[in-house]
Formats: sequence, C-alpha cells, structure tokens
Amino acid sequence: MLESLDTIKTTALSELQKTSDKETLRLWYSKHLSKNSPLIKSLRNLSNVAPQDRPAIGKHANHIRNVLEEAYKERTHDLHQSIASTRQKLADLDITLPGRSLNRGRLHIATQTLRRIYTIWADMGFQIYRSREIETDELNFELLNIPLHHPARDMWDTFHTSTPGVILRTHTSPGQIHAMRANAPDPIRVILPGMCYRYEQITARSEIQFNQVEGLAIGTNIRFTDLKGTLTDFARRMFGNSTRTRFRASHFPFTEPSAEMDVECFLCSGEGCRVCKKTGWLEILGCGMVHPAVLTNGGYEPNKHTGFAFGMGPERIAMLKYGIDDIRHFWGNDLRFLEQF
Repeated sequence: MLESLDTIKTTALSELQKTSDKETLRLWYSKHLSKNSPLIKSLRNLSNVAPQDRPAIGKHANHIRNVLEEAYKERTHDLHQSIASTRQKLADLDITLPGRSLNRGRLHIATQTLRRIYTIWADMGFQIYRSREIETDELNFELLNIPLHHPARDMWDTFHTSTPGVILRTHTSPGQIHAMRANAPDPIRVILPGMCYRYEQITARSEIQFNQVEGLAIGTNIRFTDLKGTLTDFARRMFGNSTRTRFRASHFPFTEPSAEMDVECFLCSGEGCRVCKKTGWLEILGCGMVHPAVLTNGGYEPNKHTGFAFGMGPERIAMLKYGIDDIRHFWGNDLRFLEQF
C-alpha cells in the first residue's frame, strides 16, 4: 500500500511539471486531488486496511496529499507569474515601430544583361532558340565551314569528352545549323543564347566558360545593309540613342563577308583613353553574311536565300556598359560586387 501511494506521488509531481496553462492545471487537480482521485479514494478506503496498518498508511497518505496541495499552489503561482510577464511584454510591444530589414535577393548582373538582350531582340521580331551545350565536332566545326586541320580551328581551344567526336561547344554557332534544319526553307529570325566553353587561360578578359548570344536571320534579299541597320538599332537600344557605331572588316569561317562592330567609347566619348586603348572605340560583337556553304549545310539554297549572323558576349557588353574591368568578377560570388547591380 505504501509503495502504491509513493507511485501516485511520483506520477502526480511529474505530470504537474508538464502543465502549461490554467486548463491543464485544472485537469491535473481533477485527476490527482479531487474526491475521485486515487489518493483520496485510498483515504476513504482505510477501513479496508488491517487495523494495525491504518495509522501509518493514513499518515503517509495525508502527507502525500499535503505535498501535492503545496506543489499545486506553487505551480499555480508560477503560471500566474508567467502569464503576467507575457502580458507585460505584449503591452510593451509597439507594433508601429519599423521592422528589421532583410537582405533581398537580386538577379545576377549577367542575367540582367541577358534579359535586356532578349527583350531587345524580341521587340525586333527574333525568337529564342536554344540548343545543346554538348555538341559534335561536325556541328561545332565542319558544318560551319571549319574542316578538320583547318587553321581556323586554332582560334578555339576545345574541351573534348571521352566520347570521340563529342565536345563542349566552343561557341553558340552550332545552333545555327540546328535552327536552319528545323525551319528550312522558311525564313527565320532567331537568337541562340547559351553557355560556351574554351580551354583558355583565365584572365581579366577571358574565362573557360562564358555566355554567348548568337543571332541568325535567313530569308530572301537580305543584304549587308540590313545587318548594319539591325545591329546599329540594337546598340542604340542597349547603350542609348546617341550611341555611334562602326564596322570593321574581319574574318570568320562561317560568314562572308565578315565584320566586327564597335561602339564609341562611353568613358572618353571617342577621344581616346586607357579603356579603349586610345582608339575611341570598343568592340562589342562579330558579324557577317552567312557563308553559302553554311546555308547549304542548314538546308537552304544559296542561290535563293541569304542571311546574316552575329555573336556577342553578354558579360563583355555588361563590362562596357557598367565599367567593369575584370570578367572574373562575374564568377567570383563577391557580394560587394554583385550588390552594386
């Protein structure tokens, strides 16, 4: 009997510590100190106990009841204090005070530039056409008029895979063949954005991976003047209406004739400075009329169709537009740089 009373005491005290509000405290009292509780019932049933044991058991049961009553009073007081403290804290809370500002995420400067490029070309009637980054040697070089052992291949240091003839594309130009074959013989106006890879030394001006946006327009009676007008319009939308441009003769295996487009230096307004190497001009992209061999490989007839193509680096355009002096900043994850844009 004494052991069962001790068990009642231990259980009751343990459950009392778990009460957290007035309701749970009321339920605890009803369970352990009400007239129907095991402890009170044991006091009422003393008549069933052997006469010689009644004094000891009765005394022990009353002691336990006193202990539980005292513990109940202390727990009630503690809960009242806790509730009062919580109410005081709420009363002291001024919800009209400004909250703590949180750091907000933002788009990477390269992504911002890409989206601006997409918007400009979409407004000019071009669609986005995406192609694969793992490409075949044939599509990356041969079908673009760069046959095996051709000196022009020295322009690109290529990442090769373990599968013969499969590489990481060195430019987005293979997308031209994909786009032409998907649309020939219908006219097309597409831009081909994506990541490119070249095994180059990492410097302030070059990275082993970079974004590129290729452009392609195929139709009838498309001329070099259309190319110049279209790209000049792009430059003015990208850099401002007063932007001046110029075209210089160049060479790319997949275009003929080929050119590079420059814009007037933003820092010196064409006077010549360190950034533009005293020329007054900054190169932003390469371009040209699509080579007849490339047209044929894409499924078009060179005698009926003509077109132009261009390729630009969004990181380079961002560097020119915002005065960024090192392309490595784009991949450095330095918040001091990224938070400026």
